[in-house]
Amino acid sequence: MKRRDYRKKKHASKRKTLFKVIGILGIAVLLFAGTYTFYLYKKAQNAANNAYHARDGSSLREEQIEPYKDNVSILFIGVDDSESRSDMNSRSDALMLATLNNNDKTIKLLSIPRDSLVYIPEVGYQDKITHAHAFGGVEASIETVEELLDLPVDYFVKMNFNAFIDVVDALGGITVDVPYERVELDENDKKTIHLKPGLQNLDGRHALALARTRKADNDIERGKRQQIILTAMIEKAGSVSSVGKYGEVIDALGNNMTTDLSFNDMKAMIAYLNNGSPMIETYTLQGYDDSSTEVYYWRLDDEELQTLSANLRSHLELETPTLIQQ
Repeated sequence: MKRRDYRKKKHASKRKTLFKVIGILGIAVLLFAGTYTFYLYKKAQNAANNAYHARDGSSLREEQIEPYKDNVSILFIGVDDSESRSDMNSRSDALMLATLNNNDKTIKLLSIPRDSLVYIPEVGYQDKITHAHAFGGVEASIETVEELLDLPVDYFVKMNFNAFIDVVDALGGITVDVPYERVELDENDKKTIHLKPGLQNLDGRHALALARTRKADNDIERGKRQQIILTAMIEKAGSVSSVGKYGEVIDALGNNMTTDLSFNDMKAMIAYLNNGSPMIETYTLQGYDDSSTEVYYWRLDDEELQTLSANLRSHLELETPTLIQQ
């Protein structure tokens, strides 16, 4: 055999070997990706099942709703489940109601100041809305919000401080424009958090401190900060860079969350992130400060409240009550 032919045959053999190796690596990558996707799916399913708390749904709904085809509302309840408080006796530290329109995949996000003076059905009198959870847990909070806004609360998600910190950290932090420099309390009520002004990436502990503080401004501004932080978390969760962190996020949520959203319900919600971050409009309850009784309350503006209720009902495509129509 000529040397030139031998070299050709040897080179062809090397190429075939190279292509085989590349092919095997490609198959291995695809198998790993498929296995990892299945692993994440099962992990998410188990976490969702552990967090699931069955509920009959809103009494204001005539028919059972389905989140993959209906407009729905979700009440987010943030609580402090520290060792010094039992779960049922803890006040809600944050309340936000989200209405989701399935047709245009938009979200309206309402922050409810914790000191809002409202009627609490659980006890039959007016008090700060933060006390509703202490009086009767999640159900009392839901009934109070439904009474206040005259619309159904279809689902709830209750998270404690640990979940918030762990989720933000699992996402690799969130980008937030911090409005001031302050030393704030950490999750253990120790002054270890030093916030500095400007646009920056916050870890879970610093994000929580920014969300909780009321010393620098007031409850209304606090609600706005919480909306900004939640929006930043939604945007980060929908980003490509966060895909590899979903396992950690699932762990954080599964260990520190209670919800009546089933795993299938949660999958339906992913449609809101399919094209990146959804359009989110933010609102708060308008009112004024009142310390005339020597106890501070945020007294709501009734006219503004009716307008807001009509706005949210319209977003859910519910009929507007006769009282508001007049």
